[in-house]
Amino acid sequence: MMDCRVKPGNDVAGNRHRDKAPVILHINAMRHFPPRRIVCLTEETVETLYLLGEQDRIVGVSGYAVRPPQVRREKPRVSAFISADIPKILALEPDLVLAFSDLQAAIVADLVRAGVAIHVFNQRDVAGILAMIRTLGALVGAADRADQLATGYETRLATIAATPRSRAKPRVYFEEWDDPLISGIGWVSELIEIAGGEDVLPNLRFQQAAKGRIILPDVVRDLAPDVILASWCGKKVVPDRIRQRPGWSEIPAVANDRIVEIKSPLILQPGPAALTDGLDAIVTALWPALPGS
Repeated sequence: MMDCRVKPGNDVAGNRHRDKAPVILHINAMRHFPPRRIVCLTEETVETLYLLGEQDRIVGVSGYAVRPPQVRREKPRVSAFISADIPKILALEPDLVLAFSDLQAAIVADLVRAGVAIHVFNQRDVAGILAMIRTLGALVGAADRADQLATGYETRLATIAATPRSRAKPRVYFEEWDDPLISGIGWVSELIEIAGGEDVLPNLRFQQAAKGRIILPDVVRDLAPDVILASWCGKKVVPDRIRQRPGWSEIPAVANDRIVEIKSPLILQPGPAALTDGLDAIVTALWPALPGS
């Protein structure tokens, strides 16, 4: 999987790239349960801990953490996505660091060598997001609250999926990046279906690596989606650039002006935001209110 947070230009100001020098041994293995001092290297674990009422345990966060809004003023930033300020993290003396996927393997390796306890999540679909919530709750001694939170999301997803629709399912193309075209990120593909749409490229959800989800513009043109959802992480979507692609004026989504941007923090992080505001944004895009309704 190519996470949007690793694309060019998406490093966070003020965060130093990972030092290539050897890390000085800094034994700080987890000695407390629940952990008292947690560093979160991705934003979805930050949001989950806040939702569980466990935010006081957080001592450092990813520079991409923006949910809830107060995190930007309450917690120090210690990392971008594939880079981190290792000395700053060690100075915070974390009991536990939370990371995500092989994309953060280099950061994790440095922290492991320094003796820091790490838990690396790897959720790629809706079921994985729900499991992440429950696992994180167990890690901080809030298993019951985490199960309630996840169960609430499961009920919400089921309710939205069962909502009757008066029109045929819109065919949807989701664009994660524009150059090259990347589509099919797993949980977004599922959420499109939960929202009552049909993903025109459903098989891409099983490709974790971005290189497996690169597509040619002609493929989208031939699939003729009714709606184009776009979320170019780190930069604003420019609908005119989409409209001006050769042959795309014939696509129903373009001809009918149904190109919709969904902000990256709502949909491109595999956590609570995607299951709530992200899903709501998809539903609104696929099922706009009819005139006079």
